[in-house]
Amino acid sequence: MTVILFTLHFTPYTLIAQVSPLSETARASVITCGPGDDFYTTFGHSALRICDTATGVDKVYNYGTFDFDTPHFYWKFMRGQLDYCLGRFSFENFMFEYRAEGRAVWEQRLNFTPQEVSNLYLLLEQNYLPEYRYYRYDFFRDNCATRIRDMVYLACGKKKVVKEEMRESLSYRDYLHSAMRDKLEWWAMGVDLLLGLPADHRCSADDAMFYPLVMQEVFAAAQRGGASLVGPSTLLLAENRVEVSDSFPPFVVFTLLFVVMAVLCRWRRTFAIAVRVLFVVAGLIGLFLLFMWFGTNHYCTEWNLNILWASPLLIWMAVYLQRTPRWAMWIQLAMFVVALVWVVWCHLSVAIIPLILTLALCTALMMRRD
Repeated sequence: MTVILFTLHFTPYTLIAQVSPLSETARASVITCGPGDDFYTTFGHSALRICDTATGVDKVYNYGTFDFDTPHFYWKFMRGQLDYCLGRFSFENFMFEYRAEGRAVWEQRLNFTPQEVSNLYLLLEQNYLPEYRYYRYDFFRDNCATRIRDMVYLACGKKKVVKEEMRESLSYRDYLHSAMRDKLEWWAMGVDLLLGLPADHRCSADDAMFYPLVMQEVFAAAQRGGASLVGPSTLLLAENRVEVSDSFPPFVVFTLLFVVMAVLCRWRRTFAIAVRVLFVVAGLIGLFLLFMWFGTNHYCTEWNLNILWASPLLIWMAVYLQRTPRWAMWIQLAMFVVALVWVVWCHLSVAIIPLILTLALCTALMMRRD
């Protein structure tokens, strides 16, 4: 409770005066929303609700809002420099949006004392002040779910309420795959291309709460002083949206590419043109990955070993083709082998495997030509 007293001690007195006190029957709860149709809604969403029927307060606090009118929005988003902010909505308006999107919504009531509910309310209201409202978004370490986790912990004066053995030790990448692999294979492949070694960090139970649907599970199992942290999950809205249809598997596409390139090698000139195009495209992907590694604030795109197969060296090889020194081709072949090991070891999208094999085949065939 020391943390709460310290935090509330520095809460502006003007804020405390402006915020109407809650009654003894006020309750706080965690809201979890199911996935939506857009890619950025694939992983669900979380929010906090403060409800006090005695005083008419029924607010939802949402850390996942951003402004599309922000200058250079997409450039800032790509570079990891986009600020998200805390939004405050009436519960009715919040539910209206999710009802319109056909997304499921669950509520878990926090087993808080009246004082702890009041603590959480004051903390959220303080966070909603203009000077505290904005934060630098980080998909894994500081997002709409982790902010809620931290506020819940802070409100009840606990640094931790979960045990590590509560969850299997999965990586950030594993959790993303669980949401995308079945229906969003192309997106899963794209995410695997962008993410580097930090995405393979093995998550503690607290780390895993970056994913709203996992946070719901962790809170459901969490205990504090021998009692459950939350009550049973209550379904507020059932899912009512058209299920995403299966996409044409990228593994099949790149396997067919491998077959096509193997057949084209019989026609030297046509094969050379196809190899140049393939090498340039792969090399440009590599340059983009280098930009995401060194030119952005996304820590999860650092140490991206996809650069071994999507190598800028391929652009040089595309220009010189048969005149490329053999030592350069051998180096690139070795890089393909290491990349394959990484893809298999870290369970990246299987579609990357035939793509690497296609590039390796082209390189090996070019080495055999005079």
